[in-house]
Amino acid sequence: MGKFCRHYRGRVKGMTKKQKLELNWIGKEKRPKLEPRILLEDPEKSYHADARVSEDDIFDNHLIFGDNLLALKALEQDYTGKVKCIFIDPPYNTGSAFEHYDDGLEHSLWLSLMRDRLEIIRNLLSDDGSLWITIDDNEAHYLKVLCDEVFGRSNFISNAVWQKIHSIKNDARLISVNHDFVLMYAKNIEAVTFNLLPRTETMNARFKNPDNDLRGPWSSGDLVANEARTNGNFIVRGPTGKDFNVPSDKHWVYSQARLEQMIEEGRIWFGVKGDAFPRKKRYLSEVQQGRRPDTWWDSKEVGHNQEAKREAKKFNNDDVFGTPKPERFIERIVTIATNPGDIVLDSFAGSGTTGAVAHKMGRRWIMVELGDHCHTHIIPRMQKVIDGSDQGGISKAVDWKGGGGFRYSRVAPSLLEKDRWNNWVIADEYNAAMLSEAMCKMMGFVYAPSETIYWQHGHSTETDFIYVTTQTLDETQLHAMNDEVGAGKALLVCCSAFRAKAEAFTNLTLKKIPHAVLKKCEWGKDDYSLNVQNLPFSEEEDDTDDLPLFDAPEKTEKKAKG
Repeated sequence: MGKFCRHYRGRVKGMTKKQKLELNWIGKEKRPKLEPRILLEDPEKSYHADARVSEDDIFDNHLIFGDNLLALKALEQDYTGKVKCIFIDPPYNTGSAFEHYDDGLEHSLWLSLMRDRLEIIRNLLSDDGSLWITIDDNEAHYLKVLCDEVFGRSNFISNAVWQKIHSIKNDARLISVNHDFVLMYAKNIEAVTFNLLPRTETMNARFKNPDNDLRGPWSSGDLVANEARTNGNFIVRGPTGKDFNVPSDKHWVYSQARLEQMIEEGRIWFGVKGDAFPRKKRYLSEVQQGRRPDTWWDSKEVGHNQEAKREAKKFNNDDVFGTPKPERFIERIVTIATNPGDIVLDSFAGSGTTGAVAHKMGRRWIMVELGDHCHTHIIPRMQKVIDGSDQGGISKAVDWKGGGGFRYSRVAPSLLEKDRWNNWVIADEYNAAMLSEAMCKMMGFVYAPSETIYWQHGHSTETDFIYVTTQTLDETQLHAMNDEVGAGKALLVCCSAFRAKAEAFTNLTLKKIPHAVLKKCEWGKDDYSLNVQNLPFSEEEDDTDDLPLFDAPEKTEKKAKG
């Protein structure tokens, strides 16, 4: 498998059931210790319609500017288990340079950075959620094995082939490559369900109504099955008095009583003159009102690259995004995998197609983008969608009139920075509210500052709270706080310093900032993008110091009394 993937450990004779299929590559064992950042909303870049267009308008969509790995980590606390559909269109690692992406990573590096994202993506998915990834031949097969490892092979759904180019490229050296892949994985294959796609005009055209049947259009089907069956061979009399029977080695598919009833109800067709061999009517109104999705995605149905670029030009003709996806392509994914009101996430938002389609289809959406095109492409596009002036893509098909809105946020800077003496301190950009929110996320608490109780900045349960301050607290202050907390409650106090014995307070647990979080993650790392030079790995730390960042609240050193 080449220089970077030394071997693929698979199940072979003698392997125990506990051993897993595993793809190995140089640097796989190294993992970044991600800082769970807070998100800072910028109301000036957020955008909402002036008035409701319909009762179904959705305003709590979210556009996030920043490194997508840090953004995914920032979303974990609030969105774990809540996202119904995640679509990602990552850089394909082709070795070519795209204007908006450095798309030429070393293979092992690409796998590491994709693995880190996939693991968080799996956490975000709801139990019945699904992941959809577009990829080409360069990494598709390695990515399949990597996803098998992260999601489990049993949760692989399928691999669709999208005809992204609708004409043959005669200037290709050997083969004209006209397709990309769409890998699909479930969080839990037993829980996931997919919607049917709309029936096509071709499918419906097979149904006619030559006899003006009141039940509507129908197509005819066979009434005879192979092999003889007891009581399956009998005379059927048509409307002209002509009798019909099946050969001795076949049988009618219905009993005689049922078939006579169907004839009486007009559900059997004997031809225009009434003397043809009988066939059953299959009514359009009674067949499955949709079609099962398949793995061949024809460009005539879901669009192609040129269609996508024409759509993208409408929002920025001066700087056309190089690798957009057509709206009809995303529409297919959203149709299959979600229902109105579900959350759709795209952490490689590109030109914003996923958000535009999800918005028009009445889904909630989250998009993450680091590049400048977040502002030059996505925001102008979503503004036109919300205003209703975007009537391209799927707008007419879904009768889009505008409405709704989104909040714009950026990933906050690192909580800690080094001062001029090389000591870790709280970053200057953090005010008191930002510090409280960041420490709540670090320690596993929900940020919910009380309007009346100064020491309640967040909670993990109804009786477990956190207080964050940059003050140095003395014994008198701490005793007063301990009394206010009272029996049956616990308070984690995070402060710059304290002048008292930590063991002296029955209801308080004391932690110093920044010492309490120094070993939790790597600080000052703002770029985990898919670039070779941006591979920030931390040194291996003692596992006992690698405390959970938010999966469980910080364990207090004392239990509350009472």
